[in-house]
Amino acid sequence: MKRTNEFVVRPRSKKDEELLRHLLDASAALWNEINYERRENYANPDADVWDISEYRGRYGGTLGASTVQQIERKNREAWRSFFALQEKGEANGKPGFWGSGDDRELRTYIRNTSYSVEWGEYSRLEILVGQDLKDEYGLGYHERLRLEVRGDPNWKEYDKQGRLELYHDEDSNEFRAFQPVTIDTSRLAQPLASEEAALDIGVNNLVACSTTTGQQYLYEGRDLFERFRETTREIARLQSKLDDQRRSSNRIDRLYRRRTRRRDHAQDALARDLVERLYDEGVETVYVGDLTDVLETSWSVQANEKTHNFWAFRRFINRLTHTAEEYGITVEVRSEAWTSQTCPNCGSADRTTRHRDTLTCECGFEGHADLVASKTFLRRHQNSERSDWRTRHAVSRQRQTDVARPMARPVCLKWDDHEWSELPRSHRPNEEHTNPKVASVVR
Repeated sequence: MKRTNEFVVRPRSKKDEELLRHLLDASAALWNEINYERRENYANPDADVWDISEYRGRYGGTLGASTVQQIERKNREAWRSFFALQEKGEANGKPGFWGSGDDRELRTYIRNTSYSVEWGEYSRLEILVGQDLKDEYGLGYHERLRLEVRGDPNWKEYDKQGRLELYHDEDSNEFRAFQPVTIDTSRLAQPLASEEAALDIGVNNLVACSTTTGQQYLYEGRDLFERFRETTREIARLQSKLDDQRRSSNRIDRLYRRRTRRRDHAQDALARDLVERLYDEGVETVYVGDLTDVLETSWSVQANEKTHNFWAFRRFINRLTHTAEEYGITVEVRSEAWTSQTCPNCGSADRTTRHRDTLTCECGFEGHADLVASKTFLRRHQNSERSDWRTRHAVSRQRQTDVARPMARPVCLKWDDHEWSELPRSHRPNEEHTNPKVASVVR
C-alpha cells in the first residue's frame, strides 16, 4: 500500500537556507529549460518531443546527477500525462513552466537513494547536492545538506521510500516535503466495532455525518468557501487586465496554487479529523453521498462553484479512503438522491421545504437539513444491506427507527487555517424538532 508523509523542513542556519534556495532555484531553471525544449519540439512536426539535450553536464555540479535525472523524468511524466489526456480529448494545455526570474517556483525532486530521513526527538532530513554547491557553501566531499524536520508524519515505519518532493510554500513561507512510502498492510489498525456512518456533502456545511452510535458531526464551510471565492474573484480581476494573447501571469499562477493548497489542506485535515473520530466510535463502514446527484440538480451558481471547483470531490474521496484504510475502515460511495428533501418523520419528499440550513415538513417536522440528510442516508443504506428490493423501496414508520440509538447533540467544527476545532456550544438551533403529536415517532 502506498501512502505519503508530508512534513515541514527548516534549514539549521542562514547559510543552509541560501544553499537550499540555490538548489531549488536551479531545479526550477532546469525544469524550464527542459520544458521549453520539449514545447519547441512539439511545435515542430519534424522534431521529437522526447529528444532533448544532455543537461547533466550543466546542472550536475549544482544539483547532482541523480536530481537532474529525476527532474527530467518528472517532466517526461508530465508530457506523457498531457498526451494521454489529449487522446481522450481532455487536455487543457501543455505542461507549464515553474515561473521565471524572481517569481520562479522553488521546487525539486530527489531520488529515493539520494536522501534519508531519521525520525525521533530531533528528526532530520539529509539530501544530496552537487559538488559545486558543496564547495561554494563549505560542505565536505561526503557531506549532505542536513535539514530539521518539523511535524509528526503518519508513517514513520515503512518498507520502501519513493522520490522526495521538496518545495517552498509561499503562503506560509516554509519549506515542505512530500515523501511517498510503501506500507505493509499488516501495519494497519482494525475497527473497534462494526458500527456504520453516513456523510452528506453540502454547500454551506462541508460534511454532515451521522453514525449508528447516535453521534453526529457537522463541519462548517462558509468562511472557508468565502476565502476560496475571494481568491477566485481576484484571479478573474487580474485575468481581465491581461492582453488578449496572454492567458495567465506569474501572479495569477501563484493565486491558483495558493487557492488549491488552502483547499487541500482543509480537506485533508477534515478527512483525518473525521476518520479518527469515527474510529473511536467503532465505525467499520462509511457511506458517502455521490455528488453526481447534486451536479445534475443545479441549485445555484454558488452551489455549482463549490461542487465543481471547491470540493474537488474525487480528490477528497481518495484522501478520505486512504485515511480510512489506515484504521481498517471501508468507504463506499452511494447515491444520496432525495435524502436532503425527505422528511425523516413521515417519509415524504414533496411536502418538505428547505430554507438555508433548515428542513421543514407539513407534518410538523423541523430540523437541520444536512444532518437530517446524513441520518436519512444512513437509514437507507442500513436497510439496503439487509432487505430485498421491494422492502428497500417501501416507506414505513419502522424504517424511520432503524438507526440503533437516538442522536446526540451534534458536534460542530470550524476551520481556523490550522485545524478543525469544536465550537464552544455544539448544539445548533433547529437541529430537530417536531410537534408533540409526532415527537415519539421521530425519537
